[in-house]
Amino acid sequence: MAAAALKIDNSHLSYEASILFWKLIVNIFFREIRPRGAFNIPGKGPVIFVAAPHNNQFLDPLLLSLQVHKETHRHVQFLTAAKSLNRKFIGLFSRLMGSIPVARAADDAKPGTGKVCLSEEDPCLIIGEGTRFKSEFSPRMQIMLPKTVNYATAEVLEVISDTQLRIKKEFGGDSEKRTARVRERLAELRGDGQIGLEFKTLPYIDQQQMYQYVYESLKRGGSIGIFPEGGSHDRTDLLPLKAGVSIMALGAMANDPECHVKIVPVGFSYFHPHRYRSRAVIEFGSALDVPTEFVEMYKHGGVQKREAVQKFLDLIYDGLKTVTVRAPDYDTLMLIQAARRLYKTPAQHLTLGQVVELNRRLLEGYTHFKDEPRIQKLRQDVLKYNRLLRDLGLRDHQVPRAQKASWKTFGLLTYRVGLLIVWTIFALPGTILNGPIFILASLLSRQKAKEALAASTVKIKGRDVLATWKVLISLGVAPVLYLLYAFLATLIAIRAHATMKWRIMTPLIVLMILPLMNIAALKFGEAGMDVLKSLRPLVVALVPGQQRILDQLRAMREQLSNEVADVINDFGPRLYEDFNQWRILPSASAPPSSGTPGLWRRKSSTGAVDAQGLGLIHPMTWIDERLFGWSRSANRGTSAWAGSSVEESSYAGTPDDSDEEDAGDYDHVIGLVPGHDDHSSSKSRSRNSSYADLQRLRLSSLAQTTGTDIPSTLSLSSPDDEGFHIRTGHRARRESLSDGVSVHRLAAVDRKEPFPDATGDLNEEIRQGKNGRIDAA
Repeated sequence: MAAAALKIDNSHLSYEASILFWKLIVNIFFREIRPRGAFNIPGKGPVIFVAAPHNNQFLDPLLLSLQVHKETHRHVQFLTAAKSLNRKFIGLFSRLMGSIPVARAADDAKPGTGKVCLSEEDPCLIIGEGTRFKSEFSPRMQIMLPKTVNYATAEVLEVISDTQLRIKKEFGGDSEKRTARVRERLAELRGDGQIGLEFKTLPYIDQQQMYQYVYESLKRGGSIGIFPEGGSHDRTDLLPLKAGVSIMALGAMANDPECHVKIVPVGFSYFHPHRYRSRAVIEFGSALDVPTEFVEMYKHGGVQKREAVQKFLDLIYDGLKTVTVRAPDYDTLMLIQAARRLYKTPAQHLTLGQVVELNRRLLEGYTHFKDEPRIQKLRQDVLKYNRLLRDLGLRDHQVPRAQKASWKTFGLLTYRVGLLIVWTIFALPGTILNGPIFILASLLSRQKAKEALAASTVKIKGRDVLATWKVLISLGVAPVLYLLYAFLATLIAIRAHATMKWRIMTPLIVLMILPLMNIAALKFGEAGMDVLKSLRPLVVALVPGQQRILDQLRAMREQLSNEVADVINDFGPRLYEDFNQWRILPSASAPPSSGTPGLWRRKSSTGAVDAQGLGLIHPMTWIDERLFGWSRSANRGTSAWAGSSVEESSYAGTPDDSDEEDAGDYDHVIGLVPGHDDHSSSKSRSRNSSYADLQRLRLSSLAQTTGTDIPSTLSLSSPDDEGFHIRTGHRARRESLSDGVSVHRLAAVDRKEPFPDATGDLNEEIRQGKNGRIDAA
């Protein structure tokens, strides 16, 4: 008993240590990580986390483990390929985190002797030429054909002779397309004078031991993590789900009626997942209970068991659809993201979670109405706009700021170039010292991506392995490189005839200073890149003859933005009966505009102006707050370093303006000199009325067309229906909004009251309160 307790305690310590280590690594690689629906994670009891899409190989389970541990301190055991556990570094940390090994037949595939073809009369009869079926195959093993026929695989039913083999089902199962493809390929080979296809033998794997381990873990109230798609991929839609997760849940409850397993669907949404300092959203859906009728069907075995497994797998798939953005292809995803950027109101701020949710809703609407002539025309117009942006080298969010050439534009360009030089000087030492790490990680990860692509039938470019290998290579190269620098510094100290004390201290000092320099280089480099990416619209504005094109581009964007809003207003109610009540509106937590930005006032990420001016703070305090995120006011900001709580909305620069554009986040890092804005009317908005103006701007067109009063929905929310899931639980908020209206006062507003009346009443209360304070003074 004491030995078992010690083993469990050691396992707990190793998991906690691994979590601490990977938290540091993940926070370096990612710029921002945001959870959604974390309240859906069960605090206790058996649970299976079903995650998709599997777009980032080994980083996906790390992110999920970190978020679950952060919310509930639960330990998640992932099902990991036994082949991965045999790798030194990955295997070490997988075992420390309690991963469950899963043997895969494809990992033990061996080349077969001779070549094979299909019988002309029977698609389940395989004919061999120079084969040795009797020695290489046995019933329940599998035969796998080459990549030219998409690795078609079938289970062996009977070994008739060394040259004849019968398979259980034809290649492709009930679908005849795969068999037809095999026959086409065989015909091509015969035309080239070849006799058949090469093949591989796959052993039969008995997974009962793995399933029993999972059953025991769930019986103890443990947490299991699984990616039901199987391997990782870089597609925009989900792969067909494997039945293993369904068997685990049903089998655990069939073995123990007291074990009530819950399934939590988890969706990953990445923004440039293969790049350093990218962003991610992890969404937890509502926990699914296992229907008791499925458990009873599972117990009966045979056909009923297979039917129960398939029906429950369908339920899991429906759950994953609520937490994932699933586009049929890359072009459609780019179209949806472009439409979302055009749909935003000026100065509207969306959190990462809202970006994902809006993408999901737009994609659902586009999929439903894509054959409508109006939708088709809008698609063509948006694609034309995107092509014009690429021709000019601009990003969508830069179009409103690309103003006509003037002394102010030239001054702003000069200032930003100077700022870029400063940031470059600060970032240069660390960048040079870390150069070998970045170069090696980039080159070797691309090579690994090519290898993974060549060995896969589902990958498109192999980008799903890039981030993993960048992290692994960096972890391997960095210690060696830092030790080399420490050794060189020690040699320099010796040649400089330093005292023994300094000879001993030199390597220690170098090893302590290097990480700090590298973090500083990372942050200053980020700021510099953001400044660099902000220069293009200013340069374009100063080029002679470009003003007419910029004017046309802005007019095109304004027209498209209005058309997108009209299309959503017209088609939205046809898809959602409660569209007007639960539509996405500007968030109540978005900071409102407080005036005109200037040299002494900082512009925020949403176009608002911070209350504290630059002239009132020390320059190092400004660097502290805006770059390193150490101050309290920056904790709502840009990165995973900031350590903001899960409940807070992110005020950081989101991928809202970029997505696949590779756009910079300049305005989210620094904005000392006023930018240009077409919306001059916003300058006259008061602090109290800015939020109301923002709401009216979104609702005006809808109110005019429908003639109805729009409910005063203040933020992204929706009912918990089948279409999508939005968090409706408790969310920590500030006691009052920045416009002075108490949250409790807003909650007391009658939802049936017309929006203009409610807003007018609130503004009147604010004015009376101010007048009362003035009179009292």
